Amino acid sequence: MIELGHVTDRKSPFKYSAFARVGFSDTDAQGVVYYGRYMPYFDLARTEYHRHLGRVHLGDVDFAMRAVTVDYVAGARFDDLLEVFVRVERIGTTSITYDHAVYRIDDDLLMSTAKATLVCIALDERRAVPVPQAFRAQIEAFQD
Repeated sequence: MIELGHVTDRKSPFKYSAFARVGFSDTDAQGVVYYGRYMPYFDLARTEYHRHLGRVHLGDVDFAMRAVTVDYVAGARFDDLLEVFVRVERIGTTSITYDHAVYRIDDDLLMSTAKATLVCIALDERRAVPVPQAFRAQIEAFQD
């Protein structure tokens, strides 16, 4: 299995990050990353985080985006190499909140931060259900 992310201790409290390179199609007319293109960077880091933990699919439940807040600090540009850090901030009864931070590798400049809350749902009924205990334990073991 090829993993696009890696365990890291570069930016506490984060323990995991993934690299992303800014493509031309990620930029706007001003030559900076279009704000909406940060969402795939966050998604990549979350997916690789879970791949690292051995989870990509959860059977009859999965997670759906509930809310995301993003702070844009600096403008990344075409061909910048970014490191996207991710961690689980909180696991609730039916939801999980992730914390993200994006840094440009060249100068270690903070580009963006985000919080994303996803809700665990039963795929057949599309309703909220408790986060599986095994999934919760996996995350807690990695982050503690």
